[in-house]
Amino acid sequence: MKDLKYDVKTTVLRKNVDEDEAMEIIEQKKILPFRSILSRPKKEQIHTHSIKLYYECVLAVSGKYVADYYRKATHTISVEHNVRDVVLGGGIFPAREKSGLAKSLAGRRGKNKIDMKLEEHVFIEEEDELFFDHHGREIRPAFKINSNTVENYPRKILEQNSQNVKKPEITNDAALNKLQLRLKKPSETEVRDLSAEFILRGITEIYVPVFEAMLMGPKKKIGVIRIDSARKKVVIG
Repeated sequence: MKDLKYDVKTTVLRKNVDEDEAMEIIEQKKILPFRSILSRPKKEQIHTHSIKLYYECVLAVSGKYVADYYRKATHTISVEHNVRDVVLGGGIFPAREKSGLAKSLAGRRGKNKIDMKLEEHVFIEEEDELFFDHHGREIRPAFKINSNTVENYPRKILEQNSQNVKKPEITNDAALNKLQLRLKKPSETEVRDLSAEFILRGITEIYVPVFEAMLMGPKKKIGVIRIDSARKKVVIG
C-alpha cells in the first residue's frame, strides 16, 4: 500500500437538549445508577454533584480497496463417456479414472469428468466505512449527518469548549489500518501479478454533545448519567 495523504474534516452535531432540559432528565432518571435487586434508593437520597457538557469525538473513516490478480483454480466439466481428454490452449486435460463400481453404475452412457487446472483473472472492488468512539472502540452510529443535524461553525464551537473536548484516542493511521484490513483481498495464498490499491474516501471527526452528570448516592456511592444531546438518549454509567 502507498502512503496515504489526507485531510480531516470536522463536524459537530447540534444539541437537541440544553442544560436545563438535561437537568430535568437527570432528576427523573437519577435513581437508575444506584438501583439493584436488593436496593432501590429514593430520589431524595441522591443529589447531582456536577454536570458538564462534553464534545466527544466519533472518528469516521471510509475507503475503497481495488485488487487485480491471477489465482489458481480447478474447473470440472462433464463430457461424453468416450472422451478421454480435452485439449485447450496447448494443454491436455485427461478424464478422471473411474473405479470399477463407478463404471458398472454409470454403464456405457455415463459421463466422464475432466478437471481443468486453470488460472482465473480476478478483479475485486470493496468499499466500506468504519466508526470509532473516542476510546477507539468500533461502533455502529445512530445519528445522521446532514444540514439539519450539524452546526454551521464546528471549529468555533470546539474552540469555545476546548477544555471539554474529548479527542479520539485512536490515531487516524490506526483507524485506516483497521479499515484496510477489513477490505483487504485476496485471502488466497497462491496468487500472481497482484496489483492492489486502497483509495481513501474520507476521514471525519464527528463531535457529539454529551451532558455528563456525576451523582452522589447513599453511602457516598458515585453514579454517572450521560445524555447524548444530539439524540436525546440517556446512557447510564
